[in-house]
Amino acid sequence: MEQNTKKLLTKGLLQSEDLCQYILETSVYPREPEPLKELRHVTAGHPRARMATAPDAGQLMAMLLKLVNAKKTIEVGVFTGYSLLLTALTIPEDGKIMAIDVSRETFEIGLPIIKKAGVAEKIDFIESEALPVLDQLLQNSENEGSFDFAFVDADKVNYWNYHERLMKLIKVGGLVVYDNTLWAGTVVMPDGLVPEFMKPGKQLTIELNKLLAADPRVQLSHASIGDGITICRRLY
Repeated sequence: MEQNTKKLLTKGLLQSEDLCQYILETSVYPREPEPLKELRHVTAGHPRARMATAPDAGQLMAMLLKLVNAKKTIEVGVFTGYSLLLTALTIPEDGKIMAIDVSRETFEIGLPIIKKAGVAEKIDFIESEALPVLDQLLQNSENEGSFDFAFVDADKVNYWNYHERLMKLIKVGGLVVYDNTLWAGTVVMPDGLVPEFMKPGKQLTIELNKLLAADPRVQLSHASIGDGITICRRLY
């Protein structure tokens, strides 16, 4: 039982590691820009490397950014900056990203690569908890509906709080993407098989998924890619 649990928690959601590698090696890695590849390799040596955005999820995110012609975006949770760099490479030259994270230290791991890629000027990094920043934005009515896209990969306890604020900041037709919405597959695992450190996140994720599924303000797609991502398109 312990061996099966470890197996579930140490690879992607696809039950076949070979199939996961096939997708990455056939369709993802060959099209991954060199700066992203470099940052992925640098991040792999970090003790919390699992926090990084999965490259296959990143590939989908890049397509979503293009589909909505995103120019002004918000990122809640940065870590070493894989998804941030991906966004900066994808949006137009005059695009802007407001990136919020409690740790500048991890952001600076990827910053040299971001600078080398020539996209650092697109990024406004704010070292802070996200809720105060989002609330400050909402104090100015001109910010409402002014963002095209948001990506959230931060503290799970506040996902719904972020959602409520982002539903005002993102324009109608814009997208909010939430990461880790299958929580390593634990959302369907009996509690006895879930490691203690993952149990709080499991329950928070289950509650978030129910709330998002019931939210009439969004069109929703829950994709089993990476660690699960939920794509919300604002309807009104």
